[in-house]
Amino acid sequence: MATTRTAHTVWNGNLLEGQGKVALDSSGVGQFPVSWPSRAEEANGKTSPEELIAAAHSSCFSMALSAGLTKAGTPPTKLVTQAEVTLQPGTGITGIHLSVEGDVPGLDEDGFLEAAEGAKANCPVSQALSGTDITLSAKLS
Repeated sequence: MATTRTAHTVWNGNLLEGQGKVALDSSGVGQFPVSWPSRAEEANGKTSPEELIAAAHSSCFSMALSAGLTKAGTPPTKLVTQAEVTLQPGTGITGIHLSVEGDVPGLDEDGFLEAAEGAKANCPVSQALSGTDITLSAKLS
């Protein structure tokens, strides 16, 4: 069955001096402040679209990798995934780098890298962001 998740943002003011709040409506887990300086300079306690994309990508990739490893008979004990989304103001998002470290009993480095590459290619967020250069580094703990 298909699912739909929602969020909304209320923005006040112009781009450079304005600010807003993004609310995660489906889960209700919170509202988070956003601003242009938090996006293009330092976060200073506010989030950005790029940070939200990084959160979505790291969690989706982790789920896809866990599913693939489990299906192959080597379920992970632990996966730690970081997503780095790079924004170049005036250009846009120029790349995403995923790095994952895993504890996977019975699997060697080559097998882990192969599984991670498969997860990168097949996780729904990677597919949605296919117009962006996505790189990967993977290692076992």
